[in-house]
Amino acid sequence: MLDLAKRSVPGLAALGLALALAAPAAGAADWSETVAAAEGGQVYWNAWGGSETTNSYIRWVADRVEERYDVELTHVKLGDTAEAVRKVLAEKTAGRHDDGSVDLIWINGENFKAMKDAALLYGPLDEMLPNFALIDPEEKPTTVIDFTVPTEGLEAPWGMAKIVFPYDSARIEETPNSLKELLAFAQANPGRFTYPAPPDFTGSTFLKQALYELATDADALLDPAGESFDAVTAPLWDFLDALDPVLWRGGADYPKSSADQIRMLDNGEIDIAISFNPGEASALITQGRLPETIRTFVFEKGTIGNTHFVAIPYNSPNKAAAKVVANFLMSPEAQAHKQNADVWGDQTVLSFSRLDAAERALFADLPRGVATLPPDQLGPSLPEPHPSWMTRIEERWLTRYGS
Repeated sequence: MLDLAKRSVPGLAALGLALALAAPAAGAADWSETVAAAEGGQVYWNAWGGSETTNSYIRWVADRVEERYDVELTHVKLGDTAEAVRKVLAEKTAGRHDDGSVDLIWINGENFKAMKDAALLYGPLDEMLPNFALIDPEEKPTTVIDFTVPTEGLEAPWGMAKIVFPYDSARIEETPNSLKELLAFAQANPGRFTYPAPPDFTGSTFLKQALYELATDADALLDPAGESFDAVTAPLWDFLDALDPVLWRGGADYPKSSADQIRMLDNGEIDIAISFNPGEASALITQGRLPETIRTFVFEKGTIGNTHFVAIPYNSPNKAAAKVVANFLMSPEAQAHKQNADVWGDQTVLSFSRLDAAERALFADLPRGVATLPPDQLGPSLPEPHPSWMTRIEERWLTRYGS
């Protein structure tokens, strides 16, 4: 397991914090000019469209920004964020530097690093968006550090994520406490567990979770993947070789997405699923899309947690309107609505110490949800590995287990 006390994660957090504190807050006059320039604008938001919960929330955001700012927000639904990355890169190659087709992207991890490295992003947003001041990077370092990469204001945080395992308590009395126990469960109950096929984000994150628990040198995951890749990942492939034959359909097929996997839990095909949102199961129970017997668990030694962001491509023709949307997503109103278990259950990026009494009150009486673990039972959050690990792991997984 990763020894956070020995590793440079605090150093990364300090770097991100220094960058965040060095950025001046957006001035009131400058922001008024941005809001005025945004009026009547259109924003094409490229965002994952695989969950009706998140799609519904984006529709709510669209209604609010149209009503308040006269900004028309269109959700361009993606199966994989890399689609938008490739689109912006192709436009840059074609010389479309001022009339791009993407105004806002829901992004993090390797996709963010790819766009940052290729100079495809506009910013720094932390100097432009007033609601950045409501975020405390010292309290939540992952709001300025994305998979070990400093954001440098090129992304605006809008939600916190953490791996949990939804399960049916009507069929399981004792839940696995570790990856080893999960394998034992799968072997004792063939076909009752699976995970989405990478590069689905949830499936890929499960592989990273497994690697953290299995690697003899988990500290290496915070550095770029290099010549040690085969040695560090060897225990992961040994684990997956043991798991594969006892998965749903004997490992011959995998759910295409996390939404497909949740549907399998709902219809009783599997007993344990994976979610990257601690409140998702409760929201789906409320919506009638999961049985009321569904609960969630985490591993004793921790699960991967991160922040998800929005970013504005360098060639967006509607930057003012995109900034208005990004700023609204960080507003107490939008954050509280999203944290409501009946809506989404996504945890806020805001720091309560930076909110006034009225803003804190928006969060005070939110329902947690019957399947949502209280904060003191969510366990430690493991940091994301460097993005280069996931790129190579996905390639290797497809070679070994992909159809």
